[in-house]
Formats: sequence, C-alpha cells, structure tokens
Amino acid sequence: MVWVWVFLGIALAGVITMASYGVWLAHKASDLFSELQMLGTRAEELADLVSQVAIPSTE
Repeated sequence: MVWVWVFLGIALAGVITMASYGVWLAHKASDLFSELQMLGTRAEELADLVSQVAIPSTE
C-alpha cells in the first residue's frame, strides 16, 4: 500500500512540474510575440525613414 502512495506522490509532482513549465512557456511565448511586434514596428519606422532619403541627381 505504501508503494501506491509513493507512485501517486511522484505522479502529482510530475503534474505540478509540467503545469509550472507550461505556465513558464506561455509567458516566454508572450514575451517573444511582444518582441516580434516591436521588431515589426521598428521595421516600419526604418522603411519610412529610408523612403524619405533623397539621392541627389549627378546630372
């Protein structure tokens, strides 16, 4: 009977560990998507600045 409780304890610890890892991974994914959104914003700003550059004519 003791072995049943030992295995249940190990299984419960595994479930808690997996749930904690899932929450951590969700936070990391959220951070990644936020950074990708900021990268897109910066790329738009760069494209706007590049479009404003006027190359003088050599004629």
